[in-house]
Amino acid sequence: MSTAVLPAALELAGPSPFVVIGPGAVLDRAVPPHTAIRADQRIPAAAPTFDIRRTGDPSNRITLVLLGDGYTADEQELFRQQVDKTWHALMDIEPFRTYQGFFNIRRVEVVSPVSGIAETESHGRNPATPLGMHFWCEGTARLLCADESATARYAGDGAGPQYLIALANSTEYGGAGGTGVTTLAGGSPDAGRIIQHEIGHTVGDLGDEYDSAPDDADYPNLSTLNADDMKKKQTKWWRWLGAVSPDGAGTVGAYRSANGLYRPTPDSVMRTLGSAYNLPSREAIIEELYRRVRPTDAPSPPPGEVTGRPRLDARPLPLTGPRQLKVEWKVDGVPVSPPVADGGVLDTAQLNLVPGRTATVTATVRDTTDWVRDEAFRDRYMTRSVSWTVTG
Repeated sequence: MSTAVLPAALELAGPSPFVVIGPGAVLDRAVPPHTAIRADQRIPAAAPTFDIRRTGDPSNRITLVLLGDGYTADEQELFRQQVDKTWHALMDIEPFRTYQGFFNIRRVEVVSPVSGIAETESHGRNPATPLGMHFWCEGTARLLCADESATARYAGDGAGPQYLIALANSTEYGGAGGTGVTTLAGGSPDAGRIIQHEIGHTVGDLGDEYDSAPDDADYPNLSTLNADDMKKKQTKWWRWLGAVSPDGAGTVGAYRSANGLYRPTPDSVMRTLGSAYNLPSREAIIEELYRRVRPTDAPSPPPGEVTGRPRLDARPLPLTGPRQLKVEWKVDGVPVSPPVADGGVLDTAQLNLVPGRTATVTATVRDTTDWVRDEAFRDRYMTRSVSWTVTG
């Protein structure tokens, strides 16, 4: 996967506090292994690990593993504070806010023998930190890279999917996304907005929408086609054309950047730090989440034959806020309404079953969010049915 790079130049958009991605940026330049600076291999790849937020079984969650580089033993409290700011900033933007229950959060406290990392003025010289993080990666000042092999060793294996996020002990502006390790400068004043942008590359496979980005349209939020051609060919974000943008700034269309590519909206977090994800990008992120996480945890009791009058729990994953997964209960194909069925739980004691009669109880859990318009994807990944055979 290619490396998405933060801009080499910044501009302030008038009085706005947001950082606007300016000219001179470099994007999607893969870092060849022979040019990457390696971590100090003398440092053992082991570090204290802490589960700081657990929403469910790791086998059915995405674990965000946050590691630090260039933090000495005396700077671990600083690292902890920056970790908390980072993951809270990520969960403060949609769709991550609504789907934050899909994530567990883990912190790995990697102790460095030296404070700080190779910053811009070092032009990539390695200070022998455990993760080998350095600016000026592949000749680009703001590109912040890490030794992915070393980072993976410190992160360790997980019971389910993991995304690795490496924080550098630096106040410089920079980061990278779209590869095995998402990076940011943990001490940068823009760290929260940087992670919101960079994780879009990593989780949603989104491309940069700013004018100076390379003209690579192989991303769900970039296209060489205008709106009419998209609609005719039913490709890219054609389902979203005309929808009102989440930030209220216009509608989804095809807005041409200076590099010749079209983007879905006038602005988004993939164009301007501190903005919002546009609707096609939200859909891309949600779809990637559901490729890794099922809409239910293991039902209780397990599907199959049950006796007596148990309470059946389909265990839909909870969302944050008013949007919740929809659960439809049926007994022998006939819908069951409250109070017998209460969300993900059905009380079979309230079913009017004839003694000795066998009935099939089915729960269908479905994410009906209007942030997804690909119904074939919804049917395949965002819907799950479980059945029990209940004997009266």
